[in-house]
Amino acid sequence: MRASRAWLLLCALHGVASMLLWWGQTSAVDMLIWRADTWTVRPWTLWTSAWVHVNTPHLIMNQIALGALTAFAWVIRPTLLSALAWWLCWPLIQVSMVLWPQVGYAVGLSGLLHAGAMVLAVQLLLRCIVIRKARRWGGLLMLALLVELLLERGWAHPVVWDDGNETSVVQAAHLAGAFWGLCLGLLAAWWLRRRQAPASNTHPPAGAPHRA
Repeated sequence: MRASRAWLLLCALHGVASMLLWWGQTSAVDMLIWRADTWTVRPWTLWTSAWVHVNTPHLIMNQIALGALTAFAWVIRPTLLSALAWWLCWPLIQVSMVLWPQVGYAVGLSGLLHAGAMVLAVQLLLRCIVIRKARRWGGLLMLALLVELLLERGWAHPVVWDDGNETSVVQAAHLAGAFWGLCLGLLAAWWLRRRQAPASNTHPPAGAPHRA
């Protein structure tokens, strides 16, 4: 399947929207934050909360990580299906936060970035993105994600305090992002194989006679 610009456009959207909201009015931005007790009446927060950041270090760290993911995507050129899988992860990560009562609200791009990295890892491992040594790059990326998740233990410690940045870190969002990235990355790979199968069946085997 051919490369698409959709992934890079999503990266640009997340980067620009995060910067714009950083300069927005506090009262307006508050309406864009996902909260466990109000999200059902503010469904748009399933998307907008990812663009909200609590302080400057939080914003800078996520923008650097987004830049790294964008640069990686520029090199490997993800397909449209990869971008679609990442886009579908977006609201699902926020919905998943209801599984942890400790999470009263969740903001920032970190969960979405974990989802994007996992989607790319799966697509590379299954060679849905065809580059040199695709499986090696996919394996290394997935290994790095799994090691981080095991060290964080987000299922047991969904929220921790970060003294360096003076903010809470919702580790459950990292876990949920990686989970949905894995599931939807696999689904995208299955869908690609399903589309390619009929096309491959239409070609005659090598050496088969052709009728006039």
